[in-house]
Amino acid sequence: MPTSFLPFGKIIPLFVTFASIAFIGGCAQPDNRGTQPNLNINTAANLNTNTSVPAAVPDKAVANVPITLPLLDAMLADEAFVNEAKTSIQISDEQIQKLRDAARNAVLNLNQEGSGDDVRSTRSSVEKAKAEVIAAIGPEKTERLMSLVQQRWAGDGGGATISEIPNSIPTDTRIVVNAPAYRMDIFKEGKLMKSYKIGIGYPEFPLPTGLRKMSTIIFNPTWTPPDEPWVKGNIAPGKKVEAGSKLNPLGPIKIPIGLPSLVHGGKSADRMWTFASHGCVGLTNPQVQDFAMQISSLSDKPLTMQEIKEYEKAASETKEVKLDNTIPVELRYETIVVENGKLKIYRDVYERGTNTEENLRRVLDAFGVSLDSLISVEREKLMAGLEMMAIDALGSPVEANQNVNSNVAANKPIKPAKTSTAGDGKVTRNIKGKKEVVFELAELRGKGYPAPVNMK
Repeated sequence: MPTSFLPFGKIIPLFVTFASIAFIGGCAQPDNRGTQPNLNINTAANLNTNTSVPAAVPDKAVANVPITLPLLDAMLADEAFVNEAKTSIQISDEQIQKLRDAARNAVLNLNQEGSGDDVRSTRSSVEKAKAEVIAAIGPEKTERLMSLVQQRWAGDGGGATISEIPNSIPTDTRIVVNAPAYRMDIFKEGKLMKSYKIGIGYPEFPLPTGLRKMSTIIFNPTWTPPDEPWVKGNIAPGKKVEAGSKLNPLGPIKIPIGLPSLVHGGKSADRMWTFASHGCVGLTNPQVQDFAMQISSLSDKPLTMQEIKEYEKAASETKEVKLDNTIPVELRYETIVVENGKLKIYRDVYERGTNTEENLRRVLDAFGVSLDSLISVEREKLMAGLEMMAIDALGSPVEANQNVNSNVAANKPIKPAKTSTAGDGKVTRNIKGKKEVVFELAELRGKGYPAPVNMK
């Protein structure tokens, strides 16, 4: 049950120990296998109680959610999700256990200390998940389970909507995150107020797309490592890691944005503009402090930086601050962006097959520019840029495929990017080569999504 909160600015001490975490590093779904966790206050709002699960998901943003075993592990830690799967899909306890074993093994085999040569990709992780789930419950139930996971993972925007126009500029107050651009923006009534360079989820733990919402700032989140083989070194299973500790992966502040993701601190500056989290938006501690101040300013009772730092001084006491108004969070995956008169093409890091001529035409058309109207030299440069960025984090080509889960029902293999298996068992931490290419076109002058403002 969600916690009751005082008005914004009133602080509620939490005496519940933060539980073991399903994703390595602790920035995702709390794990219910051990001590009862400090529940995300948005949990109730995000639970889908409809027991009729469709065989396919019509919403494109939902259907494009890549389902990996680590993601499934997080979902299977939620008993409400498990009960819904049992009821609506008729999955037995034995089958649930098979799914849990496969998902848990996948998480335990990932090593956070991976290097840039590590090779698991989003598509290969999706392919492995598909094979494991089909082996456990069969293809027909697999399709329905994937649909249920996608619906949950897409989240709840609290009544906000997403425009179908590419690179759209919000007209309301919301947070916009574009994963391939490693960028997060705060809009207030349609005006861009602040931008942040961010760290995004590893390819094995991709940042989702769709609408979420934030309503609470949690100061001094503690972390209790679970009793798992990957817990080693200076931390011990069951021993609480205090807020402010260098060993706490959450940093001084976490902001839930719906299961199983967070916006949180604790990241080093060199992890910004690259992979840095397990399905979350990662920030440095100064960034997350500033972000907390900025989103509180959207309320009638904003927090000052001095107040934020005062809260953090009491590191042994976790505090929650309830925002007066829920803020929608729009999670995008746009690799082709018209920004302030320039065309930017970002690397397809999650291998969604988005850097295509068809998608380029769609984006240009949205700003009144036809690809065919450009001179041949410009067209050739744009097409070369598409090809250059139609690669994954390791530089392997990505085939055009808008929905990485589309072949689940037919039990057809997904063709992942070409990768070696030498580093299997580690997350892909770094990106090889350029992350974007930029073109200036006279036809786009004065058009597009706004350039970053006060980039933090």
